Amino acid sequence: MENTDIIIIGAGAAGLMAARTLAKAGKNVVLLEARNRLGGRIHTLENGTSLQHAELGAEFIHGDLPITQGLLNEAGIKYNSASASMWNYEDGKFAAEGHVIEHWEEFMERIMQLKHDTNLEDFILQEFPGEKYAGLRESVRGYVAGYDNADPKKASAFSIRKEWQNEHEDAQYRIEGGYRMLIQYLADEFKQAGGHIFTNAVAKDIDWGQYHVTVSTDIGITYQARQLLVAMPLGLLQAEPGLKATISFDPPVDYYTNALKSLGFGAVIKVLLEFDEAFWYNDEMRQMTGADLEDMGFLFTAEAIPVWWTQMPVHRPLLTGWLGGPPAAEHLNTSDEDMLLLALGSISNVFKIDLEKLKEKLLTWNVMNWTADPFSRGSYSYDTVETAEARKILSHPIGDTLFFAGEYLYEGTAMGTVEAALTSGLRAAEMLLEYK
Repeated sequence: MENTDIIIIGAGAAGLMAARTLAKAGKNVVLLEARNRLGGRIHTLENGTSLQHAELGAEFIHGDLPITQGLLNEAGIKYNSASASMWNYEDGKFAAEGHVIEHWEEFMERIMQLKHDTNLEDFILQEFPGEKYAGLRESVRGYVAGYDNADPKKASAFSIRKEWQNEHEDAQYRIEGGYRMLIQYLADEFKQAGGHIFTNAVAKDIDWGQYHVTVSTDIGITYQARQLLVAMPLGLLQAEPGLKATISFDPPVDYYTNALKSLGFGAVIKVLLEFDEAFWYNDEMRQMTGADLEDMGFLFTAEAIPVWWTQMPVHRPLLTGWLGGPPAAEHLNTSDEDMLLLALGSISNVFKIDLEKLKEKLLTWNVMNWTADPFSRGSYSYDTVETAEARKILSHPIGDTLFFAGEYLYEGTAMGTVEAALTSGLRAAEMLLEYK
């Protein structure tokens, strides 16, 4: 049995940020992580693997974000611009993005006038009915599913308005060596400050009273502390009790559990395909497509795997496929091999390459279905109509003893990002430090 000041469950970005902050402030902290690695939904493939430094989880820094970039600068970790052109493939043709979606200005005007929040699906059906707006409705649904990983039937129209109102061409960055560099830095800082990390520690039962917590793992190891910070993915906190890696509280915290269940949590599948050459850049492809894809960063299609991106500005023969939202959730039980076939079929259709020939060009691949992953059960959060009220509840501790942290508690414009997780972890640590 371990006794300490604070136990943190979850060694993702939020948990590690909180742990590092608390330990450096002199607190005795134990960090429990269910996986055999740190980082949670950050998962950079390690040195020595064929897809070295490729990201199965978080990949980009979306804009100039103070906490993420501040930590990287502090650690001396380099990050480089990943800004590149966006292309569309539609009706058999490539087009550099920049074309305006029909009725888009009208959509933004109407959503800005919205007085009472509703889910986005109801909003577009009510405000933009009929065949005239069919293309607009599909574009809105596709963007919400792809970018926000959200279900339009649940996503808050107010939240989407806030996000799209602030949407501009932010700089994009990638970290040299991947996000694992940041995770390792936080972990090293935590351990140097006297913190303890236990991996393969699947928390199961939490018995608590004011200023006393006992956490029991699935193999019967117990840890005791004065306070607990739960920094697990929202998908686990929403899952039915008894499923792998879920936790139960005694006494129950139903008020908080109900608040957690009212938040939105997305679905995503990420596919990495490494080929023997970056054929999308070669002269033959240029002649066939009638387009110079030399600076292509992102490609948006109507295929089974609709969104793809390259490693620009590096010409690495790696394509990353992305399927988000309800279409990804439908593939909860689809095998990795079947997802690979969907991905190859999508690339075959877009680039007019025979499927068997494409398979011959494929060197290695990886599929990460985050919704099927038992330690995450989804991708990242999105706001529902009920989120604002739920967040008020979850942002306050229970009996000065149980605290929560995670990207789902973030209220800024960088929703669903590593920045959101780091911000929440820092805030939770600052709250805990108010207690002597």
